[in-house]
Amino acid sequence: MIDHYTYALCGDGDLMEGVSSEAASLAGRLKLGKLVLLYDSNNISLDGKLNMSFSENVRQRFDAYGWQTLLVEDGNDVEAVQTALDQATADSARPTLIEVRTTIGYGSPHLAGTNKVHGNPLGAEETAETKKAYGWNHEPFYVPEAVRVHFKQMNVEEAKAEAAWKKLVDAYAEAYPQLAAQLKAAIKGDLAADYADALPQYASGTKKATRQTSGEVINALAKTVPTLFGGAADLASSTKTTIKEGGDFLPGAYEGRNIWFGVREFAMSAAVNGLALHGGVIPFGSTFFTFSDYAKPAIRLAALMGIPSIFVFTHDSIAVGEDGPTHEPIEQLAGLRAIPNLNVLRPADGNEVREAWKTALESRNRPTVLVLTRQNVPTLDGEVDGADEGVRRGGYVVSEAKGSKPAGILIATGSEVGLAYEAQQLLEAEDIHVRVVSLPSWERFREQPDAYKEAVLPAAITARVGIEMAASTGWHEFVGSDGALLTIDRFGASAPAAFVTKAYGFTPENAAEQLKKTIAKRQVIS
Repeated sequence: MIDHYTYALCGDGDLMEGVSSEAASLAGRLKLGKLVLLYDSNNISLDGKLNMSFSENVRQRFDAYGWQTLLVEDGNDVEAVQTALDQATADSARPTLIEVRTTIGYGSPHLAGTNKVHGNPLGAEETAETKKAYGWNHEPFYVPEAVRVHFKQMNVEEAKAEAAWKKLVDAYAEAYPQLAAQLKAAIKGDLAADYADALPQYASGTKKATRQTSGEVINALAKTVPTLFGGAADLASSTKTTIKEGGDFLPGAYEGRNIWFGVREFAMSAAVNGLALHGGVIPFGSTFFTFSDYAKPAIRLAALMGIPSIFVFTHDSIAVGEDGPTHEPIEQLAGLRAIPNLNVLRPADGNEVREAWKTALESRNRPTVLVLTRQNVPTLDGEVDGADEGVRRGGYVVSEAKGSKPAGILIATGSEVGLAYEAQQLLEAEDIHVRVVSLPSWERFREQPDAYKEAVLPAAITARVGIEMAASTGWHEFVGSDGALLTIDRFGASAPAAFVTKAYGFTPENAAEQLKKTIAKRQVIS
């Protein structure tokens, strides 16, 4: 029933992009025999002749990737193109590249074969001369009778093919009703009503890295969400994204649920998008957070298209430690938060991780990024509002002030929520009563009713400190002009994590001191 091919079109410029090498290499390794790439080879780039910047033998390159490679000398020879397509579909063991040699602007008397038609219209005069060269004397939008008849016949033939396919589907549903129902649900992206019932719960007082609890949630989900499917960019052992009983997606074992993407972050993320667009699976890809920069164009396209791709990024801060600033994200959170229609969730503990995954799976019209720690973090009490509702809303009160009205608010995300909780205890010892707010998703919090946002962050309480081991960009929206920030606007350092975080001021004592200063400043102003 599901036996179609995937056809892609590309040009010379597309094959210069690094992602083309990543994707083609992976497709060759996986022997994706139902992938056919038609390469429009016209020897022109936007700036001029192709040989100004590109001279490689593309077919030899794809030969090396393990592809079948074919050549059509004349792109206007329809029969030759069809013959090549038939050869492509006859080889089920390899993806196929068909190089189709063409002339850009074909038929234009003065511009054919030049870069002047790469991104520009012909213009009225050249269009008229091109029509004359073709012997085309009809008005715009005229459809010749022969073309109309051809397309009408194609509609009839395709309708017959569709009817035959529907008959096959109906027969399958009659013979295997349970499997057919599962297939229908998978294609629609439906989740079982009880899919989350067996997800892990984490008791306060325990400590685990959120990458670890994410791995536990993934494996629990894998038992109730059979369409969950993904992998990592050669970092599964670190990002904890392996589905332990899922098997490997490899040639001859395409039922496997773990894809070994290799060090191909961009292609991985683009493939996740392709899987999400196709439907029938819930795909995810993972790598270290600092390497999300390599994946960002694909993440942006996922948001633009409104598809439910899931991206799991671990090692999310300067707490990475010895790996140093190349592996310590600073600006990545701000960059991803700036992308419209993208869920970015940085959960504080295992319970927030569980709810973040549920949010990701239930977000059908936009992608989700999960940002997770390398280091262990404490499980929070969640004594006021539970993580189940709080994460879905993007922010909630995780620990209320003991007094009738909080003197200030500590706002944090991810691992820093635990730090804020410790700072709250220090302030309580000085009889300063403050609230702690966990803000795992700015995007979702912004979408809440004004009454809810006011309940969490009352406008009257202006003594606030925002705490996050990342760039300060965007934080003033939540702390206001009177608030303070404990953030990072410089690169990290290479040293043990505890040393680095202390050197950058991420201690309960400093967080408490920052809030005391903002409270004192408000008192002076008042």
